[in-house]
Amino acid sequence: MPLYLDNSATTQVLPEVRDTMIPYLFEEFGNPSSKYYDQAENAKSAINSAREQVGALVGCEEREVVFTSGSTESNNMIIKGIADYYQNKGNHIITSKAEHSAVLETCKYLEQQGFEVTYLDVDKYGRISIEELQGVIKEKPPLLVSIIWGNNETGSLNPIEEIGEVCANYKVFFHTDATQVIGKLPVDISTIPGLQFASISAHKFHGPKGIGAAIIKRDELGLPIPLTPLLHGGGQEEGYRSGTHPVHNIVGLGKAAELAKTNLEQHSTQLKENEKYLEKVMTTKFGDKITFNHDGSKKIPGILSVTFTGVNNELLVKNLAPHIAISTGSACSTSKPSHVLEAMGYSLEHIRSTIRISLSPFITKDELDIFNSL
Repeated sequence: MPLYLDNSATTQVLPEVRDTMIPYLFEEFGNPSSKYYDQAENAKSAINSAREQVGALVGCEEREVVFTSGSTESNNMIIKGIADYYQNKGNHIITSKAEHSAVLETCKYLEQQGFEVTYLDVDKYGRISIEELQGVIKEKPPLLVSIIWGNNETGSLNPIEEIGEVCANYKVFFHTDATQVIGKLPVDISTIPGLQFASISAHKFHGPKGIGAAIIKRDELGLPIPLTPLLHGGGQEEGYRSGTHPVHNIVGLGKAAELAKTNLEQHSTQLKENEKYLEKVMTTKFGDKITFNHDGSKKIPGILSVTFTGVNNELLVKNLAPHIAISTGSACSTSKPSHVLEAMGYSLEHIRSTIRISLSPFITKDELDIFNSL
């Protein structure tokens, strides 16, 4: 088995998560939307517990957790839902050029429907400018601002608190794709003014694939913020998202959230130590043949963007595959040069020589010594 270093793409399901899920596949298999009998009531209770666990991890009320199939659906649901429901109030949306494709492609779709989208520039580390954001909002107030919390390719963190304050001051809806920060950094949405929406995926913090959540905050009166559902049908999830609940996946998400909260400090420290050690190993081994594209601070621990000068990244990833599992960038955009690095100002030659290494808190320094043998 190669050493797995593609944890930004997905993570291993922890044994505790797996063991929590199994009974809801074979024993407690009831539909939680049914009533009165044990299998249904037990499934409903399990979902409520998972909602509490997710809320505790991200800092929101349990009723503000809306289960989805993952961040891609959550991003689509929130952005399209706001655009459709509030289109009589305007047609302007603000995002950045370094967003995940699930946000960028959704915004491009809305442009085809007549919406105007402003794509903010980013600096050399992939972060937006607060001053530019304020200027655009002043010039043309938007329905929604959607800015990624932590970049999935470089790990760079946007100034979420400052963005939230700006959006709160101008009374603009604010959504963030929080997929990559969950389980790696402390997240408390309740402390960020102006932040009403967030997207998360279980498989990024050692839960199962195919499950995530849209965090939809209540308004100042405690009422749910209305938006047009992406999926109509049975009216589950308070009408935000229809479809029979995948109870086994939901309890898996809940358990992963519980473990992520319990182990957050330890895992974050381990990721930082692993990253620092690997940077030292690679610098010693490769010297000026490599360049690190990420910021040394204000970043998600464990994500490294590395350029091997003059080396094709696809060939490098392929040749290393028997020994090390890495990627050229986002798992959702593997066939295209990185739009994130392009937005950061890098040349196509630089981009085509860049790989992403994303670590796990379960990796040891001895395992990372494999880079010495390359």
